[in-house]
Amino acid sequence: MSPRVILASGSAVRARLLKNAGLTVEVIPSNVDEDVIKATQKDIGITSLAMMLARAKAHDVAMHHPDALVIGADQILECNGRYFDKPKNRIEAASHLRAFRGQTHRLITACTIHRGVDEIWHQTRIPRLTMWDFDDAFIEDYLTRAGDGVLTSVGAYQLEGLGAHLFERIDGDFFSILGLPLLPLLAFLRTQGLLIS
Repeated sequence: MSPRVILASGSAVRARLLKNAGLTVEVIPSNVDEDVIKATQKDIGITSLAMMLARAKAHDVAMHHPDALVIGADQILECNGRYFDKPKNRIEAASHLRAFRGQTHRLITACTIHRGVDEIWHQTRIPRLTMWDFDDAFIEDYLTRAGDGVLTSVGAYQLEGLGAHLFERIDGDFFSILGLPLLPLLAFLRTQGLLIS
């Protein structure tokens, strides 16, 4: 019998990626306070921080479901040495986009799987995305058309939708940009008997 798979995240996009790939996934968001971790671990480096957050989420949920495979994931956006969190409102989303336009930013995407106290797999991917140098009127039109859905994304865009219009170049895999290194994750899950090998 295949083990249960739990996504320790409230991300609708991550859940959809896993379900579209044919997995039966339970969604149980962790109770980890990401802001506390970010505030106390400023000096460990962005890649380590993203993985620390992913591990904290997986560990938190795995402690309550020790027989399940618990997936934890996190993504941090870095542009010109500055980290960005999800915008809280449209004004902040516009500010983010002004900082990104004409620039290349990185999405540090970290993912881990825990079974009880043990981490049994992890992966980090770092796509690089370059936006073209659009003007403020373009930003306002984009945000009006895209709606509040952009507030669920750290970059104030959804690449699978209207957000594609913001970019002139993308280096990295599509799934990692959306929040999961899906292909290596599926490869590992096949070794656990969860998908057809």
